[in-house]
Amino acid sequence: MAGIIVKPRSRIFQGHDWVYSSEVRKLFGDPQPGDVVSIKDFRDRFIGSGMYNPASQIVVRRFSRQRQDLDAEFFVRRLRRAMNLRASLAGIDPLFCRVVWSESDGLPGVVIDRYGEVAVLQTLTLAMDQRQSALVAAIQEALPEIRSIVARNDSVMRTAEGLERSVSVLHGPEPKPFPIKWGDLVFTVDALGAQKTGLYLDQFENYALVGSWSGGRRVLDCFCHQGGFAQACAKAGAASVEAVDSSASALAALRDNAERNGLSIEAIEANVFDLLKEREASGWTCDLVILDPPSFTRSRRSLRDALRGYKEIHLRALKLLEPGGMLVTFSCSHHLSAAEFLEMLADAASDAKRTLRRRAIYTQRGDHPILLNIPESEYLRGYAFEIAGGW
Repeated sequence: MAGIIVKPRSRIFQGHDWVYSSEVRKLFGDPQPGDVVSIKDFRDRFIGSGMYNPASQIVVRRFSRQRQDLDAEFFVRRLRRAMNLRASLAGIDPLFCRVVWSESDGLPGVVIDRYGEVAVLQTLTLAMDQRQSALVAAIQEALPEIRSIVARNDSVMRTAEGLERSVSVLHGPEPKPFPIKWGDLVFTVDALGAQKTGLYLDQFENYALVGSWSGGRRVLDCFCHQGGFAQACAKAGAASVEAVDSSASALAALRDNAERNGLSIEAIEANVFDLLKEREASGWTCDLVILDPPSFTRSRRSLRDALRGYKEIHLRALKLLEPGGMLVTFSCSHHLSAAEFLEMLADAASDAKRTLRRRAIYTQRGDHPILLNIPESEYLRGYAFEIAGGW
């Protein structure tokens, strides 16, 4: 088997599974893009099997510490192991969850979300994209109840692997948008047209947790998508709920969901930055602001610009809140550490002349498992802060 020899002090020796181009001492055996390669240390000792892509900054991604090929039996075995994990998680419906979360399930670059009889597949690495048909066959074998398999390969992450972006139906009939029930709420799944794979499954546990702060409060849900937080707040007895997003289609789904759920939510199509600025200038206030923006950065290189954007929306949101008010905020970029996020928030609070008391910490749902040695597997961070006053 062709392969690579890794330089000393590379991150793979600390338990990570990625090998960057700067960490490769040399190649042997003429590996081709997408090949499975042997990974060896600088003493020529085997340390795993990986997927090779010279067009990516991450040249090799280890998927096994054994000698292993990416064959049909491997995909079925890994998929069933991932399904067993979800079945063991309290509060996770195996019919409505993330079935595979990339490296966290030993399938680097593979994401599979399940919505009943529909599976949505993303192949974000070259080797997995080349083996898409084998993955489809594995899904059919391990999940025979699935009628439709959709490829949502429109993520910008594919660009870093030299892959084109596309959306297609890989198996079965084309799924039309359909409602799905989660607890007391109904959401619309649009596997082909909505953001991500149809819904933001990572936040589903957090909806009710955030909603618990909303009783009797005036709520502003920013970057609301289908309004998961807005609906949870309205259901929990908020005095009023406004939900803001720049996507007309997301707001249309929100209105349909609110009507199905019998909830009163004002949906506002607007740029959140502009709306917060206008509300601040008018002296408008509320009791709970929720910020759940898309990732502002795709790399560490653009982190400084992203932090400016994060600070601006937090500064303006904080100025809408009086003592006793609540700010609930999230970041979904693994490039932004918890320490950096909190430092930015502290700066915004200082500029807004607000003192923040932390009330809760949030993370991604359990079907998006986190690996200790791969910090990139943890990307969603959230906090609830109360505006302290009366000192």
